[in-house]
Amino acid sequence: MPLDPQARAFLDRFATGGARPFHTLTVDEARRAIEEQTRVFGPPEAVATVEDRAIAGPADALAVRIYAPSRERPLPALVYFHGGGWVIGNLRTHDAVCRALTNFARCITVSVDYRLAPEHPFPAALEDCYAAANWVAENADRLGVDPARVAVGGDSAGGNLAACVALMARERRAPSLVFQLLVYPATDDTMDTPSHRAFAEGFFLTRPDMEWFWNHYAPDKADRESRFACPAKATDLRGLPPAMIITAEFDPLRDEGERYAARLSAADVPVTLRRYDGMVHGFFRLSHIMDQGKAALADAGAVLRAALSR
Repeated sequence: MPLDPQARAFLDRFATGGARPFHTLTVDEARRAIEEQTRVFGPPEAVATVEDRAIAGPADALAVRIYAPSRERPLPALVYFHGGGWVIGNLRTHDAVCRALTNFARCITVSVDYRLAPEHPFPAALEDCYAAANWVAENADRLGVDPARVAVGGDSAGGNLAACVALMARERRAPSLVFQLLVYPATDDTMDTPSHRAFAEGFFLTRPDMEWFWNHYAPDKADRESRFACPAKATDLRGLPPAMIITAEFDPLRDEGERYAARLSAADVPVTLRRYDGMVHGFFRLSHIMDQGKAALADAGAVLRAALSR
């Protein structure tokens, strides 16, 4: 398929508007760049309630933002981990995604402001995300959450963290998770796939960007052999919660996400795989300018709602 016209328009604006690839920026510049991008998203979608809270984290207080679609209780919960290469992004940059998923899935969404690299390299982000998922399960009554209906999810690096939390929860036997939503997840550091080669440059997320992100998150390459850094390196995926994996046709991460879906399916884990043709990395978060981003949010919300209603 050709590039979607809306994706092409986005890439053209990115190329001509003075934006620079992430790997050419300092960490502070990259963080400011994603904040600037977020400011043009328009007014946020309304939800019934939004609450910012600090919870106990593995190292220090951990900020979370809790969204609810109504005052009905109990409700299922989605613990959401934002994307941004483990280096950039925060509660604000993924506010629109969390609001949309809250409404589409009719669930309480807990967005996690995990520690970022390079100040806090692997496994800091994962430890925070696992602690947040545990906190939701352990405080279900106080939160108005049904403890039997807790899911994890995330996009890009957040999809990596969601997959790794699911692996960790299986091995530690807590918390009990019923679903994982993985949106163009980063699953492998080797970057040796046809999509990494075909879309290494010119499609928003580049191969040098991914090298920059990985080098900040897991600078010790021995760490990347861990299944908790690269879930694709897990030898056994049996017993993991059902998954939905979303990929974009023109995304370097496409093949590693689809390969992970195939491995989950081979391990008898129910998987819904959706590739969005003509799309580039990041489209899920760019629903204000990409119709397929809106469609993907609605699709993810519908699949999540069905999974959490069981």
